[in-house]
Amino acid sequence: MGLGKSIPFSGEIQYLRKWIPIAIIIGIISGLGALLFDQAISFFNGLLLGNIVGFVPPTPIGEGGLTPTFTFNPYLLPLVTTFGGLISGIIVFGLAPEAEGHGTDAAIDAFHNKKGEIRSRTPLIKLLASAITIGSGGSAGREGPTALIGAGFGSFIAKRLHLNQHDRRIALAVGIGAGIGAIFKAPFGGAILAAEILYMGDFEVDALFPAFIASTVGYSILGFVKGWTPVFGTVDLGVFQDPINLPFYALLGLACGLVGISYVVSFYGIKNAFKRLKIPNFVKPAIGGLAVGLIGVFFPQILGVGYGWLQLLINGDFTVIPILILPVIIVLKIVATSLTIGSGGSGGVFGPALVIGGMLGAIVWAILNYIVPNFQPNVGVFVIVGMMAFFGGIGKVPVAVILMASEMTGSYTLLVPSMIATAIAFVITTRHTIYKSQLPSRAQSPAHRSEFSTPLLEKLVVSDAMKSKFVLTAKPDMLISMAADTMKKKKIRGLPVTNLQEELVGIITFADVLQINPEQRGQKPVSAVMTKEVVVAYPEESLTTVLEKFNGNQIGRMPVVNRTNKKQIVGIITREDVWRVYVDEANSLLGEE
Repeated sequence: MGLGKSIPFSGEIQYLRKWIPIAIIIGIISGLGALLFDQAISFFNGLLLGNIVGFVPPTPIGEGGLTPTFTFNPYLLPLVTTFGGLISGIIVFGLAPEAEGHGTDAAIDAFHNKKGEIRSRTPLIKLLASAITIGSGGSAGREGPTALIGAGFGSFIAKRLHLNQHDRRIALAVGIGAGIGAIFKAPFGGAILAAEILYMGDFEVDALFPAFIASTVGYSILGFVKGWTPVFGTVDLGVFQDPINLPFYALLGLACGLVGISYVVSFYGIKNAFKRLKIPNFVKPAIGGLAVGLIGVFFPQILGVGYGWLQLLINGDFTVIPILILPVIIVLKIVATSLTIGSGGSGGVFGPALVIGGMLGAIVWAILNYIVPNFQPNVGVFVIVGMMAFFGGIGKVPVAVILMASEMTGSYTLLVPSMIATAIAFVITTRHTIYKSQLPSRAQSPAHRSEFSTPLLEKLVVSDAMKSKFVLTAKPDMLISMAADTMKKKKIRGLPVTNLQEELVGIITFADVLQINPEQRGQKPVSAVMTKEVVVAYPEESLTTVLEKFNGNQIGRMPVVNRTNKKQIVGIITREDVWRVYVDEANSLLGEE
């Protein structure tokens, strides 16, 4: 239901009654999932990197503000990262292969191409595998797993409530936003991201209202336990009031766009290289982990998520991460992330992208500070704007990332420079996106094909698509169990009900059968559960009209009756029949062209 549509008051009440409790439940599970995932990462980080290797990475202010500890034995690091990759690979490829890589893309793919369905086990497998990957030093982010946790539960509850495909997809999108909004303590940005991340240049407006609720609930749960301090603390960056600096932010946006393209190309290049390797899939993350560990021996700044290093840069502290090595760190962080996730390891790409963008911002600041007399902005400003612009470009979420980065730093004073830099990075990256499952717009999504295929469907009529040779029916006195057996055997989901004169008197569907306890289905007749007010179609009606009936009544099949005798069945039509005829006709027209 789009926010721009005019909804009758009773419809608004029904909409709120449905989505408010669903959004609250999704928010609760997403918040708890984000909290559990955060604790799991801390556990494995302390166990593997801390206790075995002796390396404690820095953390941002909102997560403890720890300074880095370098008392580690460098020879143990490759062993730990290899072990983490191997265990992650065994878990993922043994139990849920779809959980490999960055989970956000899997959730986006499920929205567009899998009718909003995600296997129930997938989020849990993703949580465990990602915690081990990141905890052992793999270069990956936390947003992918939390997005998949929220999306997976959104899909789960939608199936349990027997919601239609549209609502199931919306519940999944809401889960994405709630998970990310919680883990980043960015409820506003998380809610916007739920609507924006599905497309390269469009919004899923129907997801906004429930996403606002779910993201807020998820954030509240995490904040209650972990504290309300933004991830990078409350950063005092002053107020933007000097337009003469805007060209400098435009330059930063250009740099973020160009480096962003190299990130995407590197990521998918390495991912494709691992796909071509003729070895068992579960071994590949171990190879990626070994390579990352070898890099980390010399440059430990590339290990893990890396937010602690960003915190040091925001604070202007270059003692343990000198400005001169940042270009090398950026290149190695891109390579390390590509190796970790592209090999089949489990984790997100959002976090590393923020780190790369923030470091790139620090480099641009250092160059400008050197060549521009009396350069005013401090390094923290460029680090934060770089974070926004870099991921806004390659993630195709410019609005959401500006809001999220502002919430993560507790400051909204950089909106103007962020808009300039992010817009330029967005344009520079063009079709390069880190999420390959994103589609250009709703017009290309199977979730919205009924909305964008109206002209052709208007020309087609019911008689072009309906099945009319032999229509299976049930009788009012037939036992429910017999009707259910017929539907199961014939692989259909509903039967028209006719009386002895073969007149239409109702319809029974699987949903009606499920309302009756199994032991009672062999005792009660079809007339006890059948729908008597039957929605019907007429042979001469356009398929556009039929689709409106399907969507408006949330049904998947209709009897086709004679308009002059509405009790006489002449056929049956389903949603699948409509799309079969539509595709055939569209292919025919394309062939003529």
